[in-house]
Amino acid sequence: QVQLVESGGGLVQAGDSLRLSCSASGRTFSSYAMGWFRQAPGKEREFVAIMWSGGSTYYADSVKGRFTISRDNAKNTVYLQMNSLKSEDTAVYFCAAGTGSGLLRRWVSGENFDYWGQGTQVTVSS
Repeated sequence: QVQLVESGGGLVQAGDSLRLSCSASGRTFSSYAMGWFRQAPGKEREFVAIMWSGGSTYYADSVKGRFTISRDNAKNTVYLQMNSLKSEDTAVYFCAAGTGSGLLRRWVSGENFDYWGQGTQVTVSS
């Protein structure tokens, strides 16, 4: 069992930066792929970024070049650095952990993730 706790959300202005953190319990953190998703009011959950256990990353087109996912296995923590924030980035951000394999679409859809955090609110005012 893995428990995930997000932090770092808040209210910022367009163009600002914010760093989200996701702290994980358990001793096998390094073996998990870690992802970030978001859900805006009235919208479906949306994939943001993923970092696999080997260090490879993949981003949604909407955040590519602005967001960076990283992890510190010694601290059991994954981060999402968000720069040049836009009002459309406003959402609840969730981190997720998984050990599945296979097609990229299963990761992007969230199917391969076994554990999810409760989320942290990010609000970007324009």
